[in-house]
Amino acid sequence: MAVAFNNGSKMKVLALSIGDPSGIGPDLALLLWLQRHQLNVPEFLLLGDVEQLRLRAKHLQLNVPIEISSPASAKTDFQHFLPVLPLQNKLIENIGAPLTENAAGIIEAIELAVKLTLDGQTSAVVTCPISKKPLYDAGFEHPGHTEFLASLASQHLGRPVMPVMLLAGPDLRAVPVTIHIPLHDVPQQLTTQLIEETVIITERDLRTRFGIGKPRIAVSGLNPHAGENGALGHEDQTVVLPAIENLRAQGMDIKGPLPADTMFHARARQNYDVAICMYHDQALIPAKALAFDESVNVTLGLPFIRTSPDHGTAFEIAGQGIARPDSLLAALKLAQTLSLPALKEPA
Repeated sequence: MAVAFNNGSKMKVLALSIGDPSGIGPDLALLLWLQRHQLNVPEFLLLGDVEQLRLRAKHLQLNVPIEISSPASAKTDFQHFLPVLPLQNKLIENIGAPLTENAAGIIEAIELAVKLTLDGQTSAVVTCPISKKPLYDAGFEHPGHTEFLASLASQHLGRPVMPVMLLAGPDLRAVPVTIHIPLHDVPQQLTTQLIEETVIITERDLRTRFGIGKPRIAVSGLNPHAGENGALGHEDQTVVLPAIENLRAQGMDIKGPLPADTMFHARARQNYDVAICMYHDQALIPAKALAFDESVNVTLGLPFIRTSPDHGTAFEIAGQGIARPDSLLAALKLAQTLSLPALKEPA
């Protein structure tokens, strides 16, 4: 197999988008910079607003020097001050209460992180959490971060891109097939083709980016007890099973549909590298229950690396100095690791 390098290299800084500035994103970035030596924090370039960050640091009584930087100098600058690439759209400091006025800057930070990474100026995209409502109120048309990133990737490649959400923790990797849709819509939107496409993208990225030679894949059922052979719903036999059989015929190490209530205990997790789940909470509940502070949200299927902490904006504790940076630190470290040379499929 040929060896290829992901976009960027270990010598390039990570692009960190600020997320919603009213949440804990600024708190976490400031705290991680202060603990950069103790925690071995990967160098990042924060895409945000210098004045807003200085106000937050003052509010938190954190002695953090914050200065304008660039992708070329940020890695060196990181040792001396928190490097910030300023946005054209200013961000208003309003702790704990999101503002529609900040939507343009939040979106710009994400777009800029993607552009810098696709251009090879930064090695990966790491995103602080956003709140969707102020973005929707400003006209944002995407369900969330994941779908917006896929749209940006599609514009770059000139073709549709299917994003896959992976929650990666120390004890579990879990992927939801359907993501940000109401639960009552899941049976209608879940198809054999969607399951197959999700697994194919997941299997490929586990090999090429995570370095797992032949991923072991466990697929959950949709219904309780995986449908009890049709007694508790037909989807597991008519939708999920055909996808598994098709993928197994292609040579994948895949099993299921498995009852979701017995997939996530310690002994079960030893038998697979990733759990493919049918809907959002079926994947995210066990992932967050096992390792809330260490799990990382990774978007697979993109032409760049993107990670994010697995928590939200936490407006209720923003600016109080009690937010834990563990998940953002894990996201930064995983982004750095995934940016290192990885095996590529033979042409």
